Amino acid sequence: MAAKINVGNVAFYGVLILCMGFFTFVEAVPSAPDFLNITENESWSGSVTGSEINISGGIISSLSVSATLQNSHWKAFVGWVSGKFTLEDSGSSSIYDWSLSSIGGQVYATRNASIVDWGNIRCATAGEILAEDVALEHSGEDNISMTFSGTNNGTYVVAGTSIDAGNCSSMNTYVNSVSQSSAFEEFVLYDSNSLVFAAEIEDAATGYDGVGYDFQMIVPENGNESSSVITPYYLYVEIVN
Repeated sequence: MAAKINVGNVAFYGVLILCMGFFTFVEAVPSAPDFLNITENESWSGSVTGSEINISGGIISSLSVSATLQNSHWKAFVGWVSGKFTLEDSGSSSIYDWSLSSIGGQVYATRNASIVDWGNIRCATAGEILAEDVALEHSGEDNISMTFSGTNNGTYVVAGTSIDAGNCSSMNTYVNSVSQSSAFEEFVLYDSNSLVFAAEIEDAATGYDGVGYDFQMIVPENGNESSSVITPYYLYVEIVN
């Protein structure tokens, strides 16, 4: 049986990230985190020893073989969100703030280093998602288009723009390692330049490994097996009370 390995605290584009953030809002658009702490990076190494087969000479053995492989074309971010509303001046001095015991909203991830054009945010089209497949060399059955093959069940507000149910390409990450469609919805947006992946904020809901998380999301990595490029992502959060 293969063991899980801890790959250490590397940059936040690691294979699997658990992160906790503390966020302060000064405007009605998603904000970059004030604080982001990587608590662990973890990956499964797969089976490392061969399966023995021992038959006598002169025999033809019919075999049914299956294998589970770690998918290096994707990576995941999971974790917790805390926050507050505040009244601050340009020097970050607060006159008053309101801590939030229960929050909702979305966590966003994009590989575009520029500030997201929130004023033009909308659901990504099939053509825009296909263009990202091409840009990241995703050509197999695990490409972005096929992974986000559903449509969003929820209705969301993103930077003041209403995202109606059934309009965005979406998927749901697993709960207790099992496929499901009621929690941890993730959908694909587009601003004027690039894709933005959006994950619904839950309230300590049971996650992929039985632990309570506020969000889970997967994002694509370069799909070229021979590429050594690691794709960084830029995170934003939008909190609603």
